[in-house]
Amino acid sequence: MADRSIYVEMKDITKRFGSVIATDHMNFEVAKGEIHALLGENGAGKSTLMNMLSGIYIPDSGHIFIDGKEVRITSPRDALKAGVGMIHQHFKLVDVLTTLENILLGYKTGLFVRKKEQKIKLQQLMEKFQLDVDLDKYVYEMSVGEKQTLEILKTIYRGARILILDEPTAVLTPQETNKLFKIMRRMKEQSCSVIFISHKMNEVMEIADRITVLRKGKTIATLEKESTNPQELTELMVGRPVDLSIKRIPALSDNIVFQVRNLSAVNEEKVEVLKNISFDMYEGEILGVAGIAGSGQKELCEALAGLYPIKQGEIIFKGENLAGKSPKEFITRGISMSFIPEDRLGMGLVANMDIVDNILLKQYHHSKGIMVQRKPAAAKAKEIVKKLEIQTPGIKEPIKNLSGGNIQKVLLGRELDSHPELLITAYPVRGLDINTCLKIYDILNEEKKRGVAILYIAEDLDSLMGLCDRIMVISNGEITGIVDARKATKEQLGLMMLGNKEVHHAV
Repeated sequence: MADRSIYVEMKDITKRFGSVIATDHMNFEVAKGEIHALLGENGAGKSTLMNMLSGIYIPDSGHIFIDGKEVRITSPRDALKAGVGMIHQHFKLVDVLTTLENILLGYKTGLFVRKKEQKIKLQQLMEKFQLDVDLDKYVYEMSVGEKQTLEILKTIYRGARILILDEPTAVLTPQETNKLFKIMRRMKEQSCSVIFISHKMNEVMEIADRITVLRKGKTIATLEKESTNPQELTELMVGRPVDLSIKRIPALSDNIVFQVRNLSAVNEEKVEVLKNISFDMYEGEILGVAGIAGSGQKELCEALAGLYPIKQGEIIFKGENLAGKSPKEFITRGISMSFIPEDRLGMGLVANMDIVDNILLKQYHHSKGIMVQRKPAAAKAKEIVKKLEIQTPGIKEPIKNLSGGNIQKVLLGRELDSHPELLITAYPVRGLDINTCLKIYDILNEEKKRGVAILYIAEDLDSLMGLCDRIMVISNGEITGIVDARKATKEQLGLMMLGNKEVHHAV
């Protein structure tokens, strides 16, 4: 690295939110033409630090230098002027406009934008960075990977030479991730710098030149990738040794507890979102579900918990067909759903309520008489906080004040407390750091040992292949195959996610 010049330098950056110090005198530097990964547990300060570099937050104190000159960044426009652009997890695109219209939107002043000239300029940029984008395609017709490439092109077109990618592979297929990595390497060749925030250790080890580890608002270390390994990085992130292996415990039995037969459902626009879905689940097994975002996972979850109307089909639990029954009837029969949607607080928990009240939401219909008993719920809340190591000032703390990982644990703890025989859990480790992920895998394995059948929906293929017994792949509302998780490869799963049917149903 000695021959590379420092492009971005952040010195003594401090940012407070109320009494919480999000970044405490942090230092961070990126060289010209390097891919630099930023690692840390949830709440370590990664996004806060990058939000200050990209102009979303303003530091309380500290200095930012770009190309050796001190800059004051007070808005995303200032950041772009300084050559910094950030691609967020949720894209900022207008669905009903084309690629070209999205790129030019709000960028040029004056009445006329010479589209022809801009198109030529964009074609040149696309060639230079090997970006494959159809300028006339509407955003609503694009895959997640195409939208991301469009965001990158838009940011480069607006002058960014330093690109910040926040969890960019969270919802990509393995094939789309490979494409993104090619773009990142191309940017590096063109002397641009890429800052890559990720929780996926294998990706960090594949793509980064250097890695900076943050912990509890402080910069812990910056390491050359060649001289480190996932074990060391995790220990730096967590502050103690951690066993990184995902443990798969053998499936318990071949007793079928749950059968889904010819399940179909349509949405409000009369589009078929589930097409003839059929599968079995066994006592004490984890059945994984893989698929590109929006392939029908959400609707499947909700249909299996009685929350989504079905057009036809059977949902047979312990010999009884529950199709058409209410969610309350599903719960009383022992089916529990811990659905962790993108909006964790919108569907699973009530943000302004504390942990006790959120537990009561699940228990109140078991109460005798008209008075709700708060004491047992408070005892339960204390038990869940202790068992799952939830970081909270107390059980009376509003849920919205907790970090993402702790919110997830409250939700999972509440669902498991009803001692279900079937647990449907969607994206339980989405956006969580490796230590919290491992804790949640352990919790699921404990339930598996008790004989619970678990439907585990996830984006991360490593966790699906490491934790599950079988993996069911869904594409565009239908099953493209069910495979043995021990024998599956990422390439095979990626192709099935894109709609290629598995010729031999391996299981």
